[in-house]
Amino acid sequence: MEKNKDLMTEGHIYNKIIVFALPIFLGNLFQQLYNAVDSVIVGNFIGSNALAAVSSAGNLIFMIIGFFSGIAIGAGVIIARFIGAKDDKRTVLAVHSTVALGFVFSVILTIVGVLGAPMVLKLMSTPKVVLKESIVYFQVYFAGSIGFVMYNTFVGIIQATGDSRHPLYYLVMSSIVNIVLDLLLIGKMGFGVGAAAFATAISQFFSAILCIRYLMKSKEAYRLQWRKVKFDKEITLKIIKYGLPSGLQNSIMSLSNVVIQSYINSYGHFAMAGIGAFVKIEGFIFIPVTSFTMAITTFVSQNLGAQKLDRVKKGIRFGLICTLLSAESLGIILFSFAPKLISFFDKNKTVIEYGAQRAHIVCLFFFLCAYTHFMSAVLRGIGRPMVPMFVFLFCWCVVRIIFLAVVNIFIHTIYTTYWVYPLTWILSALVLTLYYKNLNLNDAIRDMNV
Repeated sequence: MEKNKDLMTEGHIYNKIIVFALPIFLGNLFQQLYNAVDSVIVGNFIGSNALAAVSSAGNLIFMIIGFFSGIAIGAGVIIARFIGAKDDKRTVLAVHSTVALGFVFSVILTIVGVLGAPMVLKLMSTPKVVLKESIVYFQVYFAGSIGFVMYNTFVGIIQATGDSRHPLYYLVMSSIVNIVLDLLLIGKMGFGVGAAAFATAISQFFSAILCIRYLMKSKEAYRLQWRKVKFDKEITLKIIKYGLPSGLQNSIMSLSNVVIQSYINSYGHFAMAGIGAFVKIEGFIFIPVTSFTMAITTFVSQNLGAQKLDRVKKGIRFGLICTLLSAESLGIILFSFAPKLISFFDKNKTVIEYGAQRAHIVCLFFFLCAYTHFMSAVLRGIGRPMVPMFVFLFCWCVVRIIFLAVVNIFIHTIYTTYWVYPLTWILSALVLTLYYKNLNLNDAIRDMNV
């Protein structure tokens, strides 16, 4: 087979990381764009109640999707290690085991999402005024589970090879499909929130098809061949071993947001809409962070597979600097222009006030959140996914839930839901720093047995 030009084990370290991260940045930008378009169109064409319904369902959707996308991250770490070690046989097994897992998870997620929506949204204290629309949005979205589960699965495989360009191309095309469908179904034809979920599901299904086409045409070891899609016991256990903690970590983060959302819901639909709009904007702010963390996971995985420790250490230092600078710079911008940005989603003054309040408390602490995500990505690439999982479980879930439960007994104010974020970011950053300082990379290589 010809040499894979996307490998991150050779060439200038900084260039490799930036070249890999840039398409991810642009791809996430487009993905966040069509998520925001849902909210902008829903808020302006249907109203604040509909925007609140979409926002309420959003955290629950991210909690469930986060688990399965975390499995894909774990699979990507395994595939990247085998590619870095030039182990074609196990690369083939890992790719096709990952695809098999994706199909199984698609079925599970469809059933859980569609059937569990009413019960879970009621447990979240979703106001009756938006409950019906929240359920519709949730059920329509998860009826198309196979599209976004398989898309994330295929993208994880492609990015593990060092190629982040093709996922960008596919996201751009799917974003256009999503926006056109939103404008047609909601803006032109007047359908409700279910149409927004339908448009998103169709666009992701379209992206998955494009990924399949790319992988089937490849001449490398990671080429997709349907007759080989089956579970290899050893590889599947490895994928679960390294993917399950990442999946649980993603779900833990979203679970804490679901709990916090239940507190926000108690303040009414204006609070739900305003904070929901802020979260959409915050998603744009963290695109550079996501880009560098995804790049560093693949970079670390491939170079540990090739046993190039110096490249690993230099890459981590460079990625960390880029991550912190981008997060804090954009946080300051959002702090300064929050009311204006939120008004794009909803012109209601009360809605804008709630969103701006959240921004003025959390934005200046974004560097701490970015640091936690970056170190978590490093540890996943090294093969230590259990550590960030437990850190997030304790700091971002247990501590947050206890904090809100106790403080709200004495001080019942929405500000507690704002301050819980920076306080737990500080705690998680300290714990991860202490662990990493005592980590031996040679042990990580032996543990992965590559």
